[in-house]
Amino acid sequence: MTDNAAALGALKQYFGYDSFRPGQSGLVEAILAGRDVLGVMPTGAGKSVCYQIPATLLPGITVVISPLISLMRDQVDALTDAGIPAAFINTTQSPDEQGMVLAQAARGDVKLLYVAPERLDTDRFRDFAARTPVSLIAVDEAHCVSQWGQDFRSSYLGIGEFIANLPARPVVAAFTATATERVRRDIVGMLGLRNPQVTVTGFDRENLYFDVIRMDTKRKAAWVASYIASHPDESGIVYCATRKTTEELAAAINRAVPALRAAGDAAGGVADGLDSLGPVAVAYHGGMPADVRNQAQRDFVTDRIPVVVATNAFGMGIDKSNVRYVIHHNMPESIEAYYQEAGRAGRDGEPSRCTLLWNESDIVTRRRLLDSDYENDRMTPEEQEINRANKRRLLDAMIGYCRTTDCLHTYMTRYFGETAPAGSGTGDANGNGDAAKCKGGCTNCDSTFETLDVTDIARAISRCVHDVMYDYDDRNQPTRTPMRQGLGSGKIVAVLRGSRAQDVLARGLDRCPSYGRLEQTPEARVRDVLSQMTTDGFLFVSEGRLPIVGFGKRAAETVAPDFHYEIKRVERAASSRSGAASSGRFGAATVASGPALGSFEPVSEADEALFQRLRALRRDIAQEIGKPPYIVFSDKTLRDMARVKPTTDERFLGVNGVGESKLKQYGERFMEAIAGFGD
Repeated sequence: MTDNAAALGALKQYFGYDSFRPGQSGLVEAILAGRDVLGVMPTGAGKSVCYQIPATLLPGITVVISPLISLMRDQVDALTDAGIPAAFINTTQSPDEQGMVLAQAARGDVKLLYVAPERLDTDRFRDFAARTPVSLIAVDEAHCVSQWGQDFRSSYLGIGEFIANLPARPVVAAFTATATERVRRDIVGMLGLRNPQVTVTGFDRENLYFDVIRMDTKRKAAWVASYIASHPDESGIVYCATRKTTEELAAAINRAVPALRAAGDAAGGVADGLDSLGPVAVAYHGGMPADVRNQAQRDFVTDRIPVVVATNAFGMGIDKSNVRYVIHHNMPESIEAYYQEAGRAGRDGEPSRCTLLWNESDIVTRRRLLDSDYENDRMTPEEQEINRANKRRLLDAMIGYCRTTDCLHTYMTRYFGETAPAGSGTGDANGNGDAAKCKGGCTNCDSTFETLDVTDIARAISRCVHDVMYDYDDRNQPTRTPMRQGLGSGKIVAVLRGSRAQDVLARGLDRCPSYGRLEQTPEARVRDVLSQMTTDGFLFVSEGRLPIVGFGKRAAETVAPDFHYEIKRVERAASSRSGAASSGRFGAATVASGPALGSFEPVSEADEALFQRLRALRRDIAQEIGKPPYIVFSDKTLRDMARVKPTTDERFLGVNGVGESKLKQYGERFMEAIAGFGD
């Protein structure tokens, strides 16, 4: 049997799928052939399968390095439920319990062993790894190894050394959802990947609707509560910038939502859903006691509480597949962070919504948090400053996302290096009905908003980037060849604003033709446009301790006669036409309630009713076995089940996501529910 045939057989046996998703097959084959890999795949694209399938076929054990203890338990539960022997070692276990797991792994009774990166530094685990055949090491959330990533963790720096010290080097597979080209290079170097196959499957998530709303802070809590109240049967995550805000917002939701639902019920406008006697939302942040934090997460992933209000401590790889919406109460610190956090919606492929609420005070808060960042004892002071400078650039790109008039899908994929437009088009910022719409849907393609024409400012900035490369004589004539490498963004703004600062004058920058050209333009506006031009590819900011502004790939466009450049200024209500009509699936961008999200294909009332019955059965089974409902079956599998209506083992195995272990455990009860539906 070929590796490909064996892999497909394992995929069907354990996970119930007939074929791999895009990118998975090549990575699986490379691992089975003994080659290192780096997989960059969006959240929900099935990164885990890329190492889980090889783990079932390779001799020896697969060690999975994962940063979150809470995620380990969910991953192991899902694997054992699928019939794959897996275990974890972490600080929640006693030394005796850890020893028992290591003994099982050494005997070959465990195929996948999940550990945190800190575990690799312990003598006990190093001894285990030295005498146990390790066929594969899978590094999850691999971007954590890079100081250029948004979630750098110093504990990841020891992974490369651990691998190098093993008696026999295993295949190494690294996976991440968020990695620019710079971060990819860092991952390869820091982990010591040898001639890896690098697979980037594309960053667009067509099942996600991206929504950006500029909103005063005092209005945000009411908006969030209104949205939650109007989506009672859906699970969601609300991200906040600070610990204090998570607790305050969770409390506000629990006060407001029952009253909103009661009013809606009285008016006949809101469906039954959330239990009005229990809490709707739970707070989660790193400052909570571990037992309280862990209970909050378990309540959320098991659907006991539908909404979690969290800081980014509610972290990477949350494996709950049926999250239907993610709301950011505050602007995140980077596109990478937003892509990863928003990407926790719709992991099952069903339509889901990602809404970002922001205002100018969010920018101030983010810059304050960045400047007060912790010291890292593994980095020199110079490296720490480089890291902070990089984070400032990441924040600028996030600000650009909030203000862009482009399709939000296109903006995000372009940021990660994809040149082809996301979806079917970029849409029309002015809301013209004949414009192409992105496949996923976004507020910029579906709504109207006011824009600010900044063409002249953009031209002046581009000209200044050119001008500051030269020295000038007393007649403001440039020297024959460039004398400088350029200036940083702060100096560019200072020159354009006609600053009389000593360092500007001492360097003769007041003789530059661009000096004072934007003297009457507010400094914040100049900075905003410069930042937007960088994220849109007109400018480029170099790496290093002193980042320099240079020309990007689109720089030549700024001198074209027909060049026109706009940025978003003020959000206003979407046009009266329903967003659902324009996008086919979603509500208008600035309306908190909106219609409930359905599936990509039209669903009959009978199929929807059967889906809800199967969903209730899944919840009952999950409570009986003490596992999250999505581990029993995903929403996507239940919808396929409602469509196929299987009543035999053969047909049940034909449902997308049903493997042999699932059939044995749950098949009879679900087929009974299907057979009895309508009686």
